[in-house]
This record gives sequence, structure tokens and C-alpha cells, in this order.
Amino acid sequence: MMVPMTKQHFSDADALRTEIAIAAARMIAEEGVSYGTAKRKAAKQVLGNERVGGEFLPSNAQIEDELRTYNELFLGESQPARLRHLREVALELMEDLSLFQPYVTGAVLNGTAGEHSDIHLQLFVDNPKDVEIYLLNKNIDFDVSETPHFKPNHLPVETVSFMRRNEGVHLTLFQPDDLRGALKARHGENALRADKEAVKQLLS
Repeated sequence: MMVPMTKQHFSDADALRTEIAIAAARMIAEEGVSYGTAKRKAAKQVLGNERVGGEFLPSNAQIEDELRTYNELFLGESQPARLRHLREVALELMEDLSLFQPYVTGAVLNGTAGEHSDIHLQLFVDNPKDVEIYLLNKNIDFDVSETPHFKPNHLPVETVSFMRRNEGVHLTLFQPDDLRGALKARHGENALRADKEAVKQLLS
């Protein structure tokens, strides 16, 4: 028989989610791990080997909020400069790759990027090989991998990774039709992805 959650249970769940989110944010900032990895490691750190349901785990948005707080408290002097540098490199890349409709996404866009962050761009092209040929012609060495599609029930998409000004860069290659997928506002740090004009506004 299911036991209804009391007000105290809700309070405890909220406190647990917050504690896990704080621990996960610290791991992301200090170790550069992914949100999923940080969430799992933080839950184990907080709860030990005790199993916990998904409803007691923080959302990525809650972890992102805690990461902003961590950056403000502990990296207030260094993180803004680091973020600006990554955005400048991202803009350079977007200018170079303008033929392929580049959009920046992830921590470099949302403002949480730190010491371990890479630059993530989404490109929208008819043929992923066109991007590879472009990079080869620029004498850029790259690796190719797969990334899950942001739309459910779609096949994974190709991701091309390389270094630019000593920063890791990942170009995820989507079809042009994918650009019509659901988007938040194009400008500001609440956007899911942003074009180069939006990045210029963030830098200004």
C-alpha cells in the first residue's frame, strides 16, 4: 500500500535535493564532470550506499543554480574572466563556421563555464562530411564521436572534437530541419542555444 507523503516528507525531500545539488555543483566546478555523473556521485556522497528514487534527485536546472552560487562564492575573481575568454573563442569559431549555421550551447552560453569547461557548438548542415572536409582543409586534426539527439526517438548525431587556442571544442552536427525544434529565447543566458549575434550581445 502506498503511503501518502506528508508535509515533513516533502520538506525532507527538498532538503535532500538541495544537499545533493550543492555537492554536484562543487564536483562540476572542481572536477569538470558532467551533470549526470556529478548527480550520481553526489547522491552516493550524501547517502552512501542507500538507494534513492529519482524523485529525490535534483534537476539539472537546480544544479545549475547551485553552480552559479558556487561560482559567485568561490570563483568570483577568476570565473567571469574565464567565461569571457571561452565566449570570445566560441565567437571566433562561429565566425569561421558561419557557413554551417553555428549556435553555442551549454555552460559557455548559460554563464556557468569554469576551468574545466569546453566549448559546445551545434551546427546545422545537410551533409556532416562538409564540416569534416572544411576542417581538413584548415589542417585541423579532429576526432569523431556520437552524441544523443536532443529530440526523443531520433538517432544519435555526429560530433567533431578538436582543440582551438588550447580549449576543447565539440561541434555537434544536426540536419537543417532540426533547427526548427523547440527553442527558448534566442538571447540571454536562459536560451538553450544562441547564434553569433546573441554571443556578441553577451560579450558587450
